Amino acid sequence: MPAKPIDPKKRPMPKQEPFERIKNFDEVALGYTVELAHEEASRCLACKKPRCVEGCPVGIDIPAFIQCMLEADFSGGIKKIKERNALPAVCGRVCPQEEQCEKVCVLGNKHEPIAVGRLERFLADWEAASGAIEKPDIASPNGGRVAIVGSGPAGITVASDLALLGYDVTIFEALHEAGGVLTYGIPEFRLPKAIVRREVEYVKSLGVKLHLDFIVGKTKTVDAFQKEYDAIFIGAGAGLPWFMEIPGENLNGVFSANEYLTRCNLMKGFLFPAYNTPLKRASHVAVFGGGNVAMDAARTALRLGADEVHIVYRRSRSELPARLEEVENAEEEGVIFDYLTLPTKLIGNERGWLTEIECLRMELGEPDESGRRRPVPVKGSEFRMQVDAAVCAIGNSPNPLIPMTTPGLLVGKKGNVVADEETGQTSRERIWAGGDVVTGAATVISAMGAARKAARSINETLSK
Repeated sequence: MPAKPIDPKKRPMPKQEPFERIKNFDEVALGYTVELAHEEASRCLACKKPRCVEGCPVGIDIPAFIQCMLEADFSGGIKKIKERNALPAVCGRVCPQEEQCEKVCVLGNKHEPIAVGRLERFLADWEAASGAIEKPDIASPNGGRVAIVGSGPAGITVASDLALLGYDVTIFEALHEAGGVLTYGIPEFRLPKAIVRREVEYVKSLGVKLHLDFIVGKTKTVDAFQKEYDAIFIGAGAGLPWFMEIPGENLNGVFSANEYLTRCNLMKGFLFPAYNTPLKRASHVAVFGGGNVAMDAARTALRLGADEVHIVYRRSRSELPARLEEVENAEEEGVIFDYLTLPTKLIGNERGWLTEIECLRMELGEPDESGRRRPVPVKGSEFRMQVDAAVCAIGNSPNPLIPMTTPGLLVGKKGNVVADEETGQTSRERIWAGGDVVTGAATVISAMGAARKAARSINETLSK
């Protein structure tokens, strides 16, 4: 009997209709059904040399978990994922698989690649719904003590890996909720906070201790930790926002994306008045930038009741750094994209509130160091746009508090902690670092990949 032909297209992800979802903060993507998950898994070629595993920053055995799905062994599938990834429900939602495992999928040479992230999400959600959460074997206590600074993706990954090896691990988190950028930065409609809390509870169930409202560098320094712990991992993220350094950025109604999203997500501004968090509900909003954070801010503004939201981006659509599905979601929801546009001045009224943005039209020149074509101003193209709120989403750097209070810790030009790419070892003995605090703002899974390398190095060092 001839083999069934492979469907060239991924199974589409069911999701809320745009006209409905802009009225709520519920998750947009609804997840695969069992039938859709099986259909998508059946597209896998089961390659003898699976490039997708190499494309995954944490090295998940993707063909193995997909095979489990084909056999309806969902428990085996999620167990296979958790051998390498403690946050499958998070990664299945927010990781850019199209630039990693799916990018090198052999099926993608001729057709659309396997929807690895959607299948990972399905298994994680199945496990949560079934209540059959299994923990891997945990080694006997080995006497080693490790302190983790930050409870974001990097910190959680190092903590879980070392806890499984028998270490006594404690995470110190500055905020009142764990999860780092997963909690304060990514909106509810893209990553429900109940899922983040569930993943954090899983890591705690491995024996990891968690201290909240603990600001390392202020409550206690890294040097003080070294008297109590055998190793320290710094995974404090990149929470210091960049601004454009143009006139008017101190006007009322101008936000960094960090502040805007933190007020909405961590401080529950979207649930006002149940949570009395001040968050301006503007009618005309401009968001500067073209990454995922810019998409998150723009889509949040719509849900908060804005009549019109603009993404103001100095390059064209093809240069947008945001994930394509996030751009498409924003377009479906009515976000207006002003491409080849550069804000040059923010203008306010006599009471100090933002009223207008002055902009320049741009055209693309030769490629710059990023490989994207450099935007060049078009002379005489100035124009103004009426707005009553603006959100700057052009990037972040690490907070300088830890480097400032840790003598001898080498930092780069942008305030990032310098660490070995393969081990995470910093310039200070027994101190490792990884994730956004080293690279600047990047992806969840890349932070987790760096964290796994650091955990391996910490174990090798302490084992000696």
